[in-house]
Amino acid sequence: MNYNSAQQRVKGLKSFYKNCMWFTIVAGFILIRNFIKDNGTIHSFQGWFILTVWAIILGVKAVNLFIFDAEWENQILDEELNKSKKPINF
Repeated sequence: MNYNSAQQRVKGLKSFYKNCMWFTIVAGFILIRNFIKDNGTIHSFQGWFILTVWAIILGVKAVNLFIFDAEWENQILDEELNKSKKPINF
């Protein structure tokens, strides 16, 4: 991994962790607000749509950062290059 790709990965990780922190804060705020508003019952959860979409976006970012990283891309590229190499018969 070269310096530029490592720097991009660190920026991506920093952004991902910030988003996770904000998601936790907002979700906690919404859950506490709904719990107080509904007198201890959580039968009608307001804000579920926003949290669901946000969680899906965080999940996609996590997959891109931790599964499909630069090393994975280089490994697949090497495999494809090795497949297309044909032995030269003189």
